[in-house]
Amino acid sequence: MEAASFATAYAFSTSVGIRPFLTLAIASLAIHMGWIHTAHQFAYLGTNGATWILAGLAAIELAADKIPVVDHTMHAVHFATKPIAALLLVGTALPDAGASDVSNPLVLASDAMVGAGALNALGVHAGVTALRGASTGMTLGVANPVISVIEDVASVAATVLAIVLPFVAAAIAVAVSIALVLIARWLVLGWRQRVSSTV
Repeated sequence: MEAASFATAYAFSTSVGIRPFLTLAIASLAIHMGWIHTAHQFAYLGTNGATWILAGLAAIELAADKIPVVDHTMHAVHFATKPIAALLLVGTALPDAGASDVSNPLVLASDAMVGAGALNALGVHAGVTALRGASTGMTLGVANPVISVIEDVASVAATVLAIVLPFVAAAIAVAVSIALVLIARWLVLGWRQRVSSTV
């Protein structure tokens, strides 16, 4: 069902905005187990080697995000990695419409979804980064590992939902994206007011 594929793709891009390698690892396992039927050009993501490599990267990601200072460095690197991971996963989730047939509306819609997915992942990442920065400023990083665990759980739940209940996952993803944008805006405005009051 094409609509379900687009819902899965959008939900994946939101989860990637939180944890790119963890989302990739779960999706790779799902492809390997046959729970996701992907286009042939993305089938390599379900191979044994890809699954193990992505699982290793996910483990490093999870551990690094619990260490103050290291987590901020990783978030800076993720400004580049998350859009790339979103491109991969959105392409993986979308139906194989024949990429060479540019007259096919499904190909045009898929191309648009790939671009939108990368932008969505970047937007979610900006919200997550703003939240982590505020946590560091208010708690000197003490609360960061707790927030990290919450993000881990959210990413796993979002990815599994994207596979099992794509429409529910997409609806939640929209709500999360909007919430993160509003939180980031509130934090930025609060920071600007604080700076202007000290000048």
